[in-house]
Amino acid sequence: MESILKALFRGQLHPDEIIVPSHPEYRPLSRQIGAITEKWRKELSDELFLELEEYSDLCLSANSLHVEAAFIHGFKLGANMVIEVMSKREELVTHAASGVSL
Repeated sequence: MESILKALFRGQLHPDEIIVPSHPEYRPLSRQIGAITEKWRKELSDELFLELEEYSDLCLSANSLHVEAAFIHGFKLGANMVIEVMSKREELVTHAASGVSL
């Protein structure tokens, strides 16, 4: 397996393209969205459906920006948790006087 750092440097990491939510409600919601979209495609004029698609694209773009911000925030939070734990690792050693260090 290639190093994560190498893959990141080479632009080979695209988690947003491979993540599929495992929540049990995801697929039924996705099917429901598809069914409603098809219903609107049949019922609306081409012009109105195009406007609906443009609106949907704007919503998806806004949601993508939110997901990106949440990812960055979560990553930073996780990294800060590791820093905090590692900076206080000597507190985890029950017998600090023994000279054993982690």
